[in-house]
Formats: sequence, structure tokens, C-alpha cells
Amino acid sequence: MQSPLSKHLEGRRLILASGSPRRRELLGELGLEFTIGQIKDYDETYPASLKYDEIPAYIAEQKSRHYTQKLKKEDILITSDTIVAIDGDILGKPNDKSEAIKMLRELSGRTHHVVTGVCLRSTDKTLTFSDTCQVTFDILSDEDIEYYVDNFKPFDKAGAYGIQEWIGLSNIKSIIGSVYTVIGLPVQQLYKALMLF
Repeated sequence: MQSPLSKHLEGRRLILASGSPRRRELLGELGLEFTIGQIKDYDETYPASLKYDEIPAYIAEQKSRHYTQKLKKEDILITSDTIVAIDGDILGKPNDKSEAIKMLRELSGRTHHVVTGVCLRSTDKTLTFSDTCQVTFDILSDEDIEYYVDNFKPFDKAGAYGIQEWIGLSNIKSIIGSVYTVIGLPVQQLYKALMLF
């Protein structure tokens, strides 16, 4: 039996333009069939005037514009972006081990925000939204940080951590909002947004 959303999207083709295995997993868990698309090189810059919670939606929409193929009438393209912000500073993906350690030390024992933006685009409609979650880490020892960075190599993750990994399981004190937003795809909002196509 089809889910209500699968039935609604019958005849449509979902394209997830993301290299993130976590986003692929979450979209698959919604019971939706989709293909993977590519985005041509995009440097993810944004206007300095944007507030931190506006940045992911802006970047998700820009990624959508850099999709390499022309959309067909039945296509719905999904692009997304996630940032970590603390005290107004954006923590991107760490370039190396020392940068990852520095980020995790900054997050240790403190509360930060994670924002994920999503853009849905078809030939006749574009819908962009974002969701914000508040995450508080327990105090991280240097031993915890070294262990995590050495074993999980979080260099592809904003803020240098994955909440679904060891460090999230062992050291997240509280979450206000959706854990899926932190993982990288606010699936509840995405489900509702796709019902509008």
C-alpha cells in the first residue's frame, strides 16, 4: 500500500541533488523513490547582510539554480544546506583535524543552533523553507574530542560533528526541535511541502 505522499506524487520524479548519505537515508525512510542529481561547482557564498538562520535556505536555492540538468515537467528537485551557528558565528565544515578539534572545543558545554534549509523546484514552482534546532553539548573532554575526530573523521559535517554518531549519543545534553534538522533534512516539513506539488 502506498503512503498518502507517494500516491500524491505518482507520475512525478524526485531528484535529490545532494552528496550526503544521511539525506539520502532520511528521504528513503519517508518511503519515497528518488534519483540522485548533481550540482555543478558552487562556492556556497552568501550576502553578508543575511542573518544566520536565513543562510541555509539561500544556499539551498542557489544550489537548485546550479543543478546540471534541465528539469522535465514531472521532475521535483530537492536541494538542501545545513549550518551550525554559535554566538552568531558560522561553523562550517572543518578543513582538517586541528580545525575540527577547535570547533568541538568551542561547542563544548554550550548551546548552539543548527539550521537546515531546503529548496523544492519544479518547472513551474519553487518552494524554499528552513528549520532551526537548538542543541546543547555536555562538557567534552579533550580525550572525547580526540577519540571522535580520529575515529569518525567529521570533515564533511558542519560544526565538525554528526548528531547520529558516537559524540551525539554520548555527549548531547539536550535538543529543542527536530533531530532530523540537525542530521540535515527536516523531513516533517519536507513531507508537508511535497504535498503542495
